[in-house]
Formats: sequence, C-alpha cells, structure tokens
Amino acid sequence: MSFKCPLCMRIFSQRFAYTQHAQKCLKNVEVEVEEHDDNNDSEKYSSEMNTRSNLSSEYENDKVEVDDDNDVQNMSFDSIGSAISEMSLKDSNFENILDSSEEPEIFEEPKNLNTKTCTEFPNDAYKDLMLLVTKYKINNKGGNEIIRFFNKHSNLTESPLPKNIEQGRAFMNNMKFSNLEFSKVLITKHEDKDYFLYYQNLIQCIKNILTVPDITQNFALSYENYEYNRENATTTDTLGKSQLHPIYITLGNIPIWRRNKQDAKQLLGYLPILEAANKDLVRDTFHKSLRHLLEPIILLKDGIDLFINNENTWFYPRVSTIIADWPEAASFCLVYKSSNSNLPCHSCLVKRENLANIDLSVNDVILRTHDEMRKHFENDTQRSVCIESVHNFFWDLPNINIYLTTVPDRMHHLDLGLFRYQIIFTCDILKSQHVNGNKLVEEVDRRLAAIPRFPGIKIFSNGLQSIARLTASEYRSLMKVMIFVIDNLYDENNNEVDNFVNNDDLTKLYEYWNEMYILSRYEEFSESDLEKFNDAIHRWARMFVKAFKFVSPSNLKLPKLHSWVYHIIDSIRSYGAINGYTTETYESLHKYFVKIPYQISNKKDVEPQLLRTIKRQAISIRMSQHSVNPAKTPRTCKFSARFFEFSLQDANTFFNKKKDSVDNKMQTGFARFISCLDSYLDLLDGFTIIGETQINIYGSVILENGAIMHATNRYHNKVWFSDIAISMDSEESNDYISDKGLCYGQALLLAEVLTDSPLNLALIQWYDFIAIFKMVRFSNLRSCQQKKEFEFQNLCNIVICPIRF
Repeated sequence: MSFKCPLCMRIFSQRFAYTQHAQKCLKNVEVEVEEHDDNNDSEKYSSEMNTRSNLSSEYENDKVEVDDDNDVQNMSFDSIGSAISEMSLKDSNFENILDSSEEPEIFEEPKNLNTKTCTEFPNDAYKDLMLLVTKYKINNKGGNEIIRFFNKHSNLTESPLPKNIEQGRAFMNNMKFSNLEFSKVLITKHEDKDYFLYYQNLIQCIKNILTVPDITQNFALSYENYEYNRENATTTDTLGKSQLHPIYITLGNIPIWRRNKQDAKQLLGYLPILEAANKDLVRDTFHKSLRHLLEPIILLKDGIDLFINNENTWFYPRVSTIIADWPEAASFCLVYKSSNSNLPCHSCLVKRENLANIDLSVNDVILRTHDEMRKHFENDTQRSVCIESVHNFFWDLPNINIYLTTVPDRMHHLDLGLFRYQIIFTCDILKSQHVNGNKLVEEVDRRLAAIPRFPGIKIFSNGLQSIARLTASEYRSLMKVMIFVIDNLYDENNNEVDNFVNNDDLTKLYEYWNEMYILSRYEEFSESDLEKFNDAIHRWARMFVKAFKFVSPSNLKLPKLHSWVYHIIDSIRSYGAINGYTTETYESLHKYFVKIPYQISNKKDVEPQLLRTIKRQAISIRMSQHSVNPAKTPRTCKFSARFFEFSLQDANTFFNKKKDSVDNKMQTGFARFISCLDSYLDLLDGFTIIGETQINIYGSVILENGAIMHATNRYHNKVWFSDIAISMDSEESNDYISDKGLCYGQALLLAEVLTDSPLNLALIQWYDFIAIFKMVRFSNLRSCQQKKEFEFQNLCNIVICPIRF
C-alpha cells in the first residue's frame, strides 16, 4: 500500500514517512495560503477555495490514507487539522458531521489566529454560524463544509465567515463576559499531580440566576438561601482514568415550579477527584474544595445588595439544602458510606438492626448535631458514631445542620430506590413462592405488553438486568399500571410456602405506594396534609416490610427506607415541599454540562476543554435570547386523528347518525355539545357563528406543555379519554370544589370550529364541580397525576373549554 501526498504528489511506501512529510508539507502550504490572503483580493480568495476543493477531490480519487495515530494527532492543528478535515469531507457519511468521535475537537487556540478580546461577533453571519455550530454540536468537519458551501454560493467579494470553525471557536473562547468566566485554584498536590478546583464565584452565580427572564418577578423577598446539588461522579473516559464532580446551585427564594427549570440553576464548578489510597486525604480534599466555593459568603459580614424588581434589596445568603444521592450525602456529612455500618443513617444515630423497624420511639431516633459529632471527633471517639477522621468543614458554618440539610431526594429514594426494590422483591416472590412462578412472571410481562405505552416490554422475565436498566421516568410509568398488572394475578390456594404473600396484600402494597407517591408530589403542605402523608408512609412501609422481609437478603435493612419513614416529614417542615429539592432537573443538567462537552473534547486535559465548551454554550444561549423577537409567535394547534366533520346546522342529524358507532362517553359529548357551545359563545362578547360553519372532531391534541390529550375510542383498539387537571381562575374559586386551585375532569370531545378565527375547544366532564357551565382556560391543563382524594367514579357537569397555545 502506498501513500500519496495530495499537495506535492510525492508517493511514500510507508505510513510513518508520509505523516512526517505531511506535517511539513501542509504547514508550508498553509503559510503560502496566509500570504496569498494578505496580498490578494476577493477574486484570489475564490481561487483558494477552488484550489482546496480540487485538492479534496484529488485526495478522494487517489484514496490517500492519513494516519490517525498520535503522530498525526499531535501535529500543529492550525496547519494540518483544517486541511485534513477538508480533504476528507467527501469521503465521509453525512451522519459523521454530528459524530464528534470521528474528529475530536481541539480547544487550543491556533497559533496563527490573531484573535482579540471582545463581547460581540464581527458580523451577524459570523454570529449565526457559530451559534448554529454550538447549538447543534456540529464538529469541525461539518462546520467547515458549511463555510465552504456558503462561500461557494454567496457570490460575496469578501467572506463574512471565519476561515474555519477552529478559528470561530477560538474567537468565542476569547470573548469576555464577567458572568461567564471560570477560575481554577490548586486544592492539593499528591504524588506529583496537581488537583485543581474549577469554579465560578458564588455571588456571581446568584446574580447570573437573577438575570434570567421572569425570575425576579417570581422572587420571594423573605429570605435568601441557595441549594447545592452535587451530581454523582462521572467517569469521563472508558478507561476510568478521570472523573468529574459537577456541583450546582439554585435559589430557594424562587417558587418551586420556576426553580425546577434548567435556567434557574447554575453550574458552580467541578470538584477535583483525588486518586489516592488514603481515603481521609480524598475526603479532606473534597471539604477543602467546598470551603473555597463557600468562601464568598463565609467572608461576608454585612450581606449583599441584589437588584430585584428594579431596586436594590439587601440579603444575607445562607445554605438551605444539599441535594444528593446517599453516597454523596455521606461525603458531605463525613459519615460512613456503607449500609453495613453500625449507624448507617447520616441524619440520626439509628442502629442498623432497626432500619426496618417502622415503630421506633423518639429515643431510638436521635438526630446528629454538629456539637455532638465535633465532640466525638475531638475526643477521638468518632468510630463510635461512625464518622470519618476528618474535620467537617460545615461544623464551622452558622445556621446549618449538615446532617439534616442533606435532604432525602425523591428520585433516588423512591423512583430509583424503594420502588425499584419493590419491583425486584415482587419478582422474587412470584418466582419463589409458586410452582409456576416463571409463568406468573411471563404473565406480568404479557399484561404490561398489552398496555399501549409498554408494547413488547419484558421487564420481569429478563431478570434483574432488565430492571436495573430502567430510568426514573420508566419506573414512574410503571407506578401507574402495576396495581392493575398485579391484581388477580394468582389465587390463594398455594399457601404451603412459609411466609406466603397473598395476592390481595401485594395489590394493596401497590395501592398504598400510589397513595403515598401522589401525596409526595404536593406543591405545598399544611399540617393536616403532613399528618395524612405520614400515615400514608407508615401504611405503605408496614405492608412493604410484611410482604418482603423474608425475601430481602438483608431483611430490609435499607437506609433509604428508614430515612424516608423517619426524616422526610421533618425535612418538609424545615425546607418545604419535596418538589423543591429533587434531582430530576439536575440529571438533565449533567448531560448538558458534562456528557456532551466531554463527547466533543479530545479526551485529554478534559476540564479546560469542558469549561470552554460551556462558555460557548452560554454565549450561544445569551446571543440567541437577544436575537429573538420579544413578541412570541403563537404556537399552532396540533390536532391529530380527525374522526368527523360536519356543519353546525347539521350537527344534531350527524350526531344521531353516528351515536350507535361510538363509545358511550362520546355519545354523552354529542348529546351536550350544542348546549355547551351556546353557553361558551355567550361568554364571548359579539362573537357569533353561522349555520354553515364547519366543525371537526379529533382524537388527540398536543397541549402547550407538550402533553397529549386523547378523546377517542379507537386508540390501538382501546378507549382513551384523558383525565386532566385544570388550574382554576382565582376570581371564580368560590364556584369550584378544588384541590388547592386544581379541578379534575375527563375530555369527551376535541373540536375545531372553523370560523375566521378558529376556535379550538375541548368538551370536559367534571369529576367534582359546583356550578354548571363555567369556563376555564385550557392552557393550564396538565397531567392528572397530582389528584389526591377525588374518586373518579361519578362524572358530573360538562363544560366547553378553549384550547390555548
């Protein structure tokens, strides 16, 4: 095999000789091109483009191979990188444009690029290109192809775009914004290796959050606190050589519904992960990093002034909660991580043998305090309370108890924790307590597969491996249907097995779980709500222990079970609803701030590359927001599955003709449609429709929040009339029996009335309602997962609701 240089046409018999030559040859050509650019006009610029295009074609035709080993990768990227990427474009599949693994992005600024510090792009075309490349993660190869395409067809005398994408990225890296800058500080040195903390100033992060549109309008002025979230360690290469711990903050002053959006959170930094056999040194490094991150408020004596609602307001920041999974919570608290330790709970001193005890007394649940734990540390008796031999930085902070501030997180405690155990133990019971256990497991999968949302699913019959791969979202989907899957699964005759679990108890277990889980998702709690929630937790926990204690290898000595039963209610009293401190949103941030930036790096010296990528992403978001017209374009209504169409004047005739071929719910909708439409039109001043007006009836519609609402008897040969929750107008609250402002109903018809300004309407049948024919805003509809005690058995009054987008 021979290797031909596409520039000077020399042929080499060995790859090594070719790569050594290419390093020099391509660099010389690049220098000549630079001089060519400086001394010639746009006509010669076009000639250069043609020359490079010809070289690309020639390279492809001769099938020249380019070495991909370290010798080539370590060449000066400003000279060889763009040339090789251009020459190989025609030889690549289109999918490779978005596959950064084919061409690792080099983040070092090319030496021959005369970049300068600025805050604006040279022109709009330059900006739009770089925002496009950044938003869609297009690699250098794909970006260079876009530049070539633009230059070829634009007919401009001078290209407004960067010479190549590397130059554009370098330009963005050099843009200066005070609120986008990361710093690094040396935390420790171990075995000749430096460990740095990469971080943003905490006060600046708070100010960044307050610059997000509509944040300040929903800002509570009563207190200023912020939440920490520390993600699990992320192995950032397949060999496990380096790890990253991102840490985020948000503000407790922001209402829960707004706080749980991604833009209400800020990446504070990346914690260094020390590679050392001495675990105390690792823990000490972690707490040194935390001390440095919190230093701005440690040194803060008189509070800070923040610009809120067009005026400066004084605040005094403090740590509110720390959200983390169990091992990370142990790192903050510096307690033993093992669930087999004598005192495995990071919040209290409960003994391991009492973890499954649902009836502990107050004396058995002694909370950890800073004073007591510090006393044991100073007296060298820390092993008796299962804390590490490292000084806990949080002991020195006022107004915080680190052992209680690390709150139970619903996603890890329930979705990926206790409910996962419940599924696993259910599988074990079905297999171990029945002669035909494997057939029962197959029957569970058959029942799941019969549900439209789970076609072909095989969770139980494939064993623990399939269960372990489920995501939190998939577990939440299972919660909605498992009670129906388990119900009447087996009879009670097979009771010869010791500790036999009958089917009724297993069904009640899933019923109790759902009641408890729905309560856990309340936006706010009254004291009576907390008592009801506490009863639901204990009712489920007793059934859980009764059913599974003898199939659990540890006899249910699960720290998360104890923490949920004994600490979640106090956490809500101290820190508010659980929805305010869940890691669900942070999981998506982890992808944005770690996984994607890592994938487009060259996997060497990762942290600086991640920070530059994040900076470019932030610049892209900022510039995109400034470019968008403030007036939002109305979103078009997305109906699907049109069933019927008729004119208003023929409506009754049409309904009588079709009533025998539709579901009884749709028949009810037909019977009430005209009267409800009249009532709705009476509320619209001066709005009339004529008899010839056409009306379409649909089977589904996409709501503004992305949810899909159904009203059909033909969804995969199944009936589906969606249950919905509606936020009611506060001015009409006395007309409704509501669940804290929410009313519940069922969609019977989805209609489009084709007037000059089409009316998109839903016919809703209330589950519990006082007044008749009251109108509500359909834009506030959402999934009906938060209903509490509404028995969906007797439907009552019907109304027409406008669908708004």
